This record gives sequence, C-alpha cells and structure tokens, in this order.
Amino acid sequence: MRKGPTDTGAPQSYDHVHKSLKHDSADKHVSGTATYIDDMVEPRGTLHAVPGWDRSNVRGRILSMDLGEVEACPGVVKVLTSMDIPGKNDCSAAFGGDPVLAEDELLFFGQVLFVVIATTREAARKAARKAKIEISPITPLITVEDAVSADLTVLPDYQFRRGSPETGFTASDQVQTGVFHIGGQEHFYLEGQVAMAVPQEDGGMHVYTSTQHPSEVQHTVAKVLGVADARVIAEVRRMGGGFGGKESQANQWAALAALGSQATGQAVKIRLDRDDDMIMTGKRHDFRVEWKIGHNAEGLIRAVDMQFLARCGYSADLSLGVCDRTMFHADSSYFYPDVVIHNRRMKTDTCSNTAFRGFGGPQGMIAAERMIDAIAIKLGKDPLDVRKLNFYNGERNVTPYGMPVEEHDVLHDVVAKLEESSDYWARREAVRAFNAKSPVLKKGLALTPVKFGISFTLKHLNQAGALVHLYTDGSVHLNHGGTEMGQGLYQKVAQVVAEEFGVSMDKVVITATSTEKVPNTAPTAASSGCDLNAMAAKKAASVIKQRLVDFVCERHQCDADAVSFRNNSVLIGDLSLPLSEVANAAHQERIHLSDAGFYSTPGITWDRDSASGRPFLYFAYGASCAEVVVDTMTGEMEVERVDLLHDVGHSINPALDMGQVEGGFVQGMGWLTTEELVWDESGKLRTHAPSTYKIPTASDIPEDFRVELYESKGNPQDTIYRSKAVGEPPVMLANSVFCAITDAVASIVPGHIPDLNAPATPENIMKAVHAMRQKAAAQRAGG
Repeated sequence: MRKGPTDTGAPQSYDHVHKSLKHDSADKHVSGTATYIDDMVEPRGTLHAVPGWDRSNVRGRILSMDLGEVEACPGVVKVLTSMDIPGKNDCSAAFGGDPVLAEDELLFFGQVLFVVIATTREAARKAARKAKIEISPITPLITVEDAVSADLTVLPDYQFRRGSPETGFTASDQVQTGVFHIGGQEHFYLEGQVAMAVPQEDGGMHVYTSTQHPSEVQHTVAKVLGVADARVIAEVRRMGGGFGGKESQANQWAALAALGSQATGQAVKIRLDRDDDMIMTGKRHDFRVEWKIGHNAEGLIRAVDMQFLARCGYSADLSLGVCDRTMFHADSSYFYPDVVIHNRRMKTDTCSNTAFRGFGGPQGMIAAERMIDAIAIKLGKDPLDVRKLNFYNGERNVTPYGMPVEEHDVLHDVVAKLEESSDYWARREAVRAFNAKSPVLKKGLALTPVKFGISFTLKHLNQAGALVHLYTDGSVHLNHGGTEMGQGLYQKVAQVVAEEFGVSMDKVVITATSTEKVPNTAPTAASSGCDLNAMAAKKAASVIKQRLVDFVCERHQCDADAVSFRNNSVLIGDLSLPLSEVANAAHQERIHLSDAGFYSTPGITWDRDSASGRPFLYFAYGASCAEVVVDTMTGEMEVERVDLLHDVGHSINPALDMGQVEGGFVQGMGWLTTEELVWDESGKLRTHAPSTYKIPTASDIPEDFRVELYESKGNPQDTIYRSKAVGEPPVMLANSVFCAITDAVASIVPGHIPDLNAPATPENIMKAVHAMRQKAAAQRAGG
C-alpha cells in the first residue's frame, strides 16, 4: 500500500514541482528503448576489450606473463600491459595505489594484469584465457582480524571523543559489551561496468562511460593517457543503476577502453561479464564492531565506546569518507553524553571496498541499534521505549562530532506517528502471545528511527554547475553535472526549470551529462544530486528569466511585478505573449538567452583535522516498523509486514520519492538478511553470481507493505523548494527488519542478547538460535 500526498504539505501551488510526474525515461524503460552504452550504435571498426587476470592466485609477485598465445588468437589486434601505459598507471579516486594494470605484484584475486583488444568481444574473451602467468605466492590477509594481527591499515586511525567515557562507565548502573560483525554488499547494478572510447583529433578522447562521476573519469583517462583534461570528454546519458559502485569504480574500465582506443586508433568498448564485475570491483565495507555501553536502570545511556574495524581492501579508494560517515552515524538518533568513537581502516588483500548507498552510514546506525536492543533485552524493556528515552531532544541535542540536531522534534513526530499508524503496541502484545504458545516459530517486532546527514563531508564536493539555453522557439536545453542512474534526478531538475520558465514539460529537453558542457563536477552521490544540481539549474534559469523581465519592462513600460511566466507565455498585466515571441524579440535586441548556473552548499564548516564544525546542511528523518517470523528449526525468516514513514520535506516529485523509499528499504533489507559475501581461505570470492549471491526477489518483499511520506512543514534549510534528499536514507529503514529478527531470537531466552551477526541469513540465525538454546540449557542445569 502506497500513500503519498501530492504536495507533501507544500504551502504554495505550483504547475510542475510538488507533482507526481513520471520519470522522463519511464516509457523507454518499460518498452526497452532507453539507450544505455551497450545499446549505442558503434562506430565502424569498433574493437572490444576484455580484461585478463589470473584465476589461480590471490596474492604474490609476478614472475612472468607469457602472452604469446593470447596475441596469436584469431581476431586479436592488441594486448596491452602496464608497460604500454603512456601516462600514470593509476585509477584511484584520491590517494593512489590503484593500478589500471598490475605491475610487479598481484594485489588481490581478480586484479587485471593485461587487456585484450579484439575484433569481437567473444574473440577477446577466449584469447584472455590463453595467458601463461607465473606468480610467486604470498600468504594473503583476508579478514579484518588478519589485518589487525599484522597491524596494517590503508589510512591513519581516526576518532571522535566527547567528555570522559571512562568516568561515564564508572557512573553507570550497568555496562554491557559485545562484538558485532556487519557484512558487506555487492552493488548488483543491472547494467554492469561498461565504457566506450572514441578517439578524437589531436590526441583527444571521447569516453561514453557508465559513471556517477564524469569529471573523475575525465581526469583519470587524461592522467593514464598522458594528456590534458581538456582533451578528454566523459559523457553519460543514463546508467542502469549505480548505488555508489560507479563513483570511483568506473574509472578503471573507462581508462582501459581509452588505452585500447589510443593504441589502435579505433573506437574500443569494454563491458564486464557479471562474474568478472563482481570479482574485480569493490563492495560495501564490512566491519567488526567492538562496543561498550553504560546506562542507568531505566536504560538511559551514560557512556559509549565504539571501535569500528573496517575491511578496506588493498587500497584506500574512498575509505576515508566512507569510514568517517560510519562514525558520523554511529549515534543513529541517540544522544551519547560521554563517548569515544574510534575507527581503523584495515588493509587486506581483497578488492578495495568502495562507496555504496549510504556511504558507511548504514553500518554505523545498525551498530547503534544493536546496543539499544542489548539495553532493552537486558532490562526487560520494550526496545521502542529505550529508543525514545535516548532520542535527541531540546536539552540533549549535540552529536558526538559537535553538530546540533536542530529538527529533533521531527524525529519525535515521525516515530510517534508511525507508532500510532502501525498499531505498534497492540501488535507487540500479539507477538508476545504468539511466542508464548509457539515453541518453533517465533515472531519479532521492531520500530527503528532514521537520522541521516545530508551533504558531502568533503567540503569542496558541495558544489554544482548547470547550463541552460532558452531558444527563440520557447524550448529549453538543460544540462547539469548530475548523473541519472534511475533515481529520477533528470526529471526533478527538469521540473524545476519548467517551473521557473512557466513552460510545459515537453519544452524542456534533457541532455546527457558531459564534461564538455559542465566542468569540474562533483559525483552524484551523498544523496545531494537534486539539492545541488536543481539549485544550479534554477539559478541559471532565473538569470535568463530576469533578463527577459528587464527587457519586457523596458519595452512595455511596466514594473517587474506585472510580469509573470506561465503556460508557455509571458503575462504582462492583461497582455499574454507566447514565450517564443518574447524570446525571439529579446534575441533581436541581442539579449543573451543562456547561462551557466552555479551553486555551493552554504554553512558547511567541517574541519576533519580538528574534528569540529558542521559537516551536514540538515538531517533527513524516517521510521520503520517491521514484523517477522523466524523458524527456529531451520533459520528461515519471513518479513510479514512493514510500515514506513519517511521525511522528504516538500517533495519535488512524490512519486519518484516513494520509489526511492521503497527501493532503498528493499536494498537495505537484502544487505541485512540475504546478501552474503564469502571469500574462501585462499582469498577467492566465491559469491560472484546470482547463483551464490542472493539479492531480494519479488517473493522477499513483505506482502503487507505500507509506505507513506511524512506530512512535512518543509525543510527549514533553504533547499530547492524546501525538499529533502531521499536517495540514501531509506536504506536504513531496513534496520527494523534486523532488529525484529533479533527480537524474535531473543524471545527464546528472555534477558539474553542473541549473538546475531549481519546479514541474518538462515545460517547466522541458526547459529544465534543454537547459542540461545545452550544458554537455556545452562540455566536449567544451574537452576
């Protein structure tokens, strides 16, 4: 059941914004006519690239690579190694250490050693298997524990600290400790990693790339080819999903296509097989969390000590920002009076973990919820009561990193409304009654909050540009630095521009994101795509509009207040003129009808070195109530009902936002229940296909699924039409499912905390159930 207000409480009526208009490519999506990179018409003579790698070894020194048989295969045009790179052999986002092609060492299982360029993709795939590679093995470090024992990190340790946790623990009535393992997650975008490079004159390169960060691809390709950034164009019209997996990870494949194109003088396309994609690319960071919490007899938190040990992989990639955001969200929605939150970025001989929807925030929040559940179970209280007791409020409203929580009243209101609409307390009694009579099937219920910070914590990324042209026929050309990966960003920005000019949606022509049009862009990430790019586009449109207003006022001798734009017309008092007529007249008077808009997020003052300032413009809030049933004989689990209530401010497009809430929840549920990444003892990833890696299917979605947008008063910050970001926060609504499973298992032996790790697969549930039964047996034996 979906329930979304058409204007989410917006105080003013608009023609296009706050309206549930369909996605700009909706018809193309359902008819199969949306053009992705692999659907593009290939230039004549296009060649195909396939990465070559060693399927036997995980880590070691490269002694030799005999590529003779590869080169001799039918259709092979070139075989490239690191020796063929004219520029710098690096595709990292920031810190280096990510070779495009391996040099002297094999750093992880699946690392690309060479690339085959052939006349067909099939010919290149067959040839890549013919290499004779000799490796001198080195024992790999696979787990976080391996890296801790070796004391190896990719970046320095970092922490937040407030007050004296040591004193706080001493003053606490009770202190609890635990270790919680949080698994990673494969992005599993429908469109895999893909790029096509087309050579240009004077050493230039046009790269069509499935990326969330065209400017970074541009910079990487230029760096690898040894040319200026201005010689490279990176372009993307749409992606078939990204989820963070195409923020930095797209760099390598674009660079390989460009290398092949430079070496052959032909267009070169690369598209990874699903298995190769899953083996070679980074995942959501998995963590070992060592926690300690002190509280009073009522469950009020007094002190917290959290140690997050992240498996980062062989290089830093984006681990600085990801792990920082884990720390930023380790409070979830709760006030910690005395606290230390520490993080170590551990180096392992696995693929480098990377951005994933939520960017570390989900891991921090689920760790906080584990501690809240522990308090409630230990004290015999309902977890919702303990959660509400510890929420930020008027007197306790400063985060561990020093930022005030200004909208804590929204947090309380969202939870209270869902508590009522989900009939939480009646269902709690029903769950207790069911469990008392059912020895095998156990039900669980949980209502959890979401408080997610919106902005890039790396300050300079909080900027965006847009290019808007108004043509003399009244049509509008729209371009900006944001990328479309199915979330509806292009549609939302187009609605904003149509509103500004007072034109119908068909007058706004959306064009592919290109570094040729808008330079030096930030990635479409951190849920900030609409906040940044829609504001930049609105500014550009406003400038053009103001030029027309000034022109009309001079020509018609009227005040600006008499001029308005609506229904493809310019209204001047009682006079209505087609916008095309006004635009054409302005053009005749040599008035510029184009503008490059720019926006930078105000008020971001975070200084990482001193761990002080304001990292976020605002928080997005939500709440979720989940009810599950667990079979304690098999570990199987079913989500029976879910109620979601999410804060999107004054939504620009409620239908699109509802889709993000639903999809984010299901993806989060997959991360916490079914999606398990398994490396064997040698360090090889074994879950690299849908046969072994289980994303949620239609049958996993709860039959009773109730989703509603919160009736907001609007974002108190001056965001685009007072809306709030919605891309990442809904992922954490799925915390309620994991907490409900915890609640179900905890009912086996009241007062004991289940040792349940994420994801809560049937195997992990059974381990927790067996441990609880052993505790029950020990109690009976001692009693």
